[in-house]
Amino acid sequence: MSTQQVSHEGSLVCVGTGLNLAGQISVLSKSYIENADVVFSLVPDGFAQRWLEALNDDVRSLQSFYAQDDEVKSRRDTYDEMVQAILEQVRKGKKVVCALYGHPGVFACVSHFAIEQAREEGYSAKMEPGISAEACLWADLGIDPGNSGHQSFEASQFMFYKHRPDPTTHLLLWQIGIAGEHTLTEFHTSSDRLQVLVEQLNEWYPLEHEITIYEAANLPIQQARIDKLALKELPSARLTGISTLMIPPSESLEINHEVLAKLGITEADLG
Repeated sequence: MSTQQVSHEGSLVCVGTGLNLAGQISVLSKSYIENADVVFSLVPDGFAQRWLEALNDDVRSLQSFYAQDDEVKSRRDTYDEMVQAILEQVRKGKKVVCALYGHPGVFACVSHFAIEQAREEGYSAKMEPGISAEACLWADLGIDPGNSGHQSFEASQFMFYKHRPDPTTHLLLWQIGIAGEHTLTEFHTSSDRLQVLVEQLNEWYPLEHEITIYEAANLPIQQARIDKLALKELPSARLTGISTLMIPPSESLEINHEVLAKLGITEADLG
């Protein structure tokens, strides 16, 4: 593995604030925020923004780059503008932190783009992990994904490409609230699009199979949203920008007798 070559002053660290205000950020990430020259933020509410502003005197929200009011704007353009705003300060030789809610590298392309470009230009750039919505999901739903494994897809990508889920594992579909949206200009889906997804999933899951719509809590006073319903009811479900679809296994694990024989293990040995 080659060592990153740093040839300029200025640096970038992308950190995660976790999902729950102030309580899920690491000590190291908080320290980066406190000691930065400039902090860019992308957090879900004003409470989180004000908490960041209490840690650093120069916190700049990236929310303003999204389409405003009736403006039609591609999210690709939005993300590029965010990256350029971040890199502008790095190029000035400043210690820059980009604080994103959850994990800064999970469904957060701005951090990946910014780090890649900063490194290409010879600046120090790295990412610190944060508690993601997936980590919260396993805790809130009381599921150990190690019991049968799990698969995870962005909902629209799952629809557009020939992914084949394993119905013996847990399936997570992220950003279900924009499932089937391809223009990158809308922030919602439709019942028609969700019906297409239901028909697609029905290849592996019965229409009566129980699914869960999950939303992690953003504030200590909130409770996670855990709504259970039948797969066929998904098109009429209330969805938001932070909704995740969790589909539990519909089939039992199937023992691989051929491999067990090669290992000298019997079915009884598995407990």
